[in-house]
Amino acid sequence: MRTPMICWAFFLLVLLGKACNGFYLPGSYMHTYSTGDEIFAKVNSLTSIETELPFSYYSLPYCQPHGGVKKSAENLGELLMGDQIDNSPYRFRMNVNESVYLCTTKPLSEHEVKLLKQRTRDLYQVNMILDNLPVMRYAKQNGIDIQWTGFPVGYSPQNSNEDYIINHLKFTVLVHEYEGSGIEVIGTGEEGMGVISESDKKKASGFEIVGFVVVPCSVKYAPEEMTKHHIYDSIRPVDCPSDLDKSQIIREQERISFTYVVEFVKSDIRWPSRWDAYLKMEGARVHWFSILNSLMVIVFLAGIVFVIFLRTVRRDLTRYEELDKEAQAQMNEELSGWKLVVGDVFREPDCPKLLCVMVGDGVQITGMAVVTIVFAAFGFMSPASRGMLLTGMILLYLFLGIAAGYAAVRMWTTIKGTSEGWRSISWSVASFFPGIVFVILTILNFILWGSHSTGAIPISLYFILLALWFCISVPLTLLGGLMGTRAEAIQYPVRTNQIPREIPARKLPSWVLVLGAGTLPFGTLFIELFFILSSIWLGRFYYVFGFLLIVLLLLVVVCAEVSVVLTYMHLCVEDWRWWWKAFFASGSVSIFVFLYSINYLVFDLQSLSGPVSAILYLGYSLIMAIAIMLSTGTIGLLTSFYFVHYLFSSVKID
Repeated sequence: MRTPMICWAFFLLVLLGKACNGFYLPGSYMHTYSTGDEIFAKVNSLTSIETELPFSYYSLPYCQPHGGVKKSAENLGELLMGDQIDNSPYRFRMNVNESVYLCTTKPLSEHEVKLLKQRTRDLYQVNMILDNLPVMRYAKQNGIDIQWTGFPVGYSPQNSNEDYIINHLKFTVLVHEYEGSGIEVIGTGEEGMGVISESDKKKASGFEIVGFVVVPCSVKYAPEEMTKHHIYDSIRPVDCPSDLDKSQIIREQERISFTYVVEFVKSDIRWPSRWDAYLKMEGARVHWFSILNSLMVIVFLAGIVFVIFLRTVRRDLTRYEELDKEAQAQMNEELSGWKLVVGDVFREPDCPKLLCVMVGDGVQITGMAVVTIVFAAFGFMSPASRGMLLTGMILLYLFLGIAAGYAAVRMWTTIKGTSEGWRSISWSVASFFPGIVFVILTILNFILWGSHSTGAIPISLYFILLALWFCISVPLTLLGGLMGTRAEAIQYPVRTNQIPREIPARKLPSWVLVLGAGTLPFGTLFIELFFILSSIWLGRFYYVFGFLLIVLLLLVVVCAEVSVVLTYMHLCVEDWRWWWKAFFASGSVSIFVFLYSINYLVFDLQSLSGPVSAILYLGYSLIMAIAIMLSTGTIGLLTSFYFVHYLFSSVKID
């Protein structure tokens, strides 16, 4: 007994330590600066929508900070997403407009030129952060103003075979003067956490950073002149050249000088609203209209199906209950439809252990999704808290092992009539979905290691995840299984015959109906799925969790209705093998989700290049589809079980 207790205590300490290091980052709370205060920008991994392989900023020949490169504390979610936040030499002095020299590189080697050209042509972006705000740039595309986070490594002009590096940056820092009077900042996440008390108001007075914009340029400097300067020396301001001859070409033996200009501009934007510019989604009106239209159509269709179904069943039951006993006895001899399978409807399904395990994991995934989206919808997961969403999901999944174990063992005891073998069920529940994810991630990780990407999960993180799983998820799943054995077993309302009833032949195989049933839940999901995939693979911020919560609730209702209707249809044609069909009636939506992901890859991610990027995309899409199958399938099966139990307990048939 002592070993598990020591294990628990140790890893709770590790978790608390991780949480502290992960969430208390510089810039997490409201910072105010006085004129002249030094602020250093940070740099995240280089990213590209063409390859989806993140690389370290210092993998390219950029200027390095004094004292060497130092990594910032990162939480679990950041590490899994491939973020690598490092310090940088870019220094800003509050309200001091200046033009600054950074450094001049050594002559570029063949390897460095090849790497710079490759990163430029793969459209890699530099992601810089100041006071926890990502740098933003504005560009015009087809006459439309588009905002991007980050700036390109370089560019390749259409009429030239050469590549040019971005080596001069024009920063605009928006600041808001904070007086520290009569204002309390209360919020959640990394933005706005904490309260400014009366005693801190004087100390807090100063300037807040509320915007960070960049205009990237390529400027050719004379290395002989530039090397006379030292880092942070003031230089003469330069304009972005339009002539390629005055831009810095990427070529062997070239020496590249890096410079930047910073301008501070006062703004009326207040600190709590500084993320609004990042969270504006393109085509917001179309997004709202599409979601509402989808919701109305699905509610209308589901309502019609459910009303017709209720009227049919209720009329059937009412007619039966109005008959006297003699008429009922005579009717029992002439039974038709679902009443004929009364002696087989609760017969043990094929592969009962696998079914119970999948239901347990489905309960765990559904609980994790609901709690995460509810918290996010109420604003508890700010986009400033990098990796917080993923970290929260992992921790919730681990702790919801108790619900998974309980649900799986409770279903096992219901099907088998005994709790014997519950330990095996609990272990299987704890290992099934995490095992699938582990195998897929390991394969993808080998690919990322081969590409030297920062997206590769470090070996140390593998051991941390395994330890968290073994010391939190497994014990809680076993505890939930033990609670399931002690819960009162669900009693079937009718007895099961010893000899199974023959199922009549059908014109169409039942799997056609089961697959087709997945289209209705997919109809509630596919529009929101587009925006989620865009936020993951195109680097856009997703923050309409209120809509996502509505879609999730509607999806639960539709999955339940579809599964119940399909179960009733199978029982009406004397098919008593409803368990797995009820699961896949709603779970088959995952097939359409995966097919839609492939469609998105082909038509919306046309810029994605190389087989490595496609394999990564499909691997992560497969994990998402399996999780959706387990979640929606569980919702459908549990609803159908309680429906069948209610239906046959309403009719007394000997």
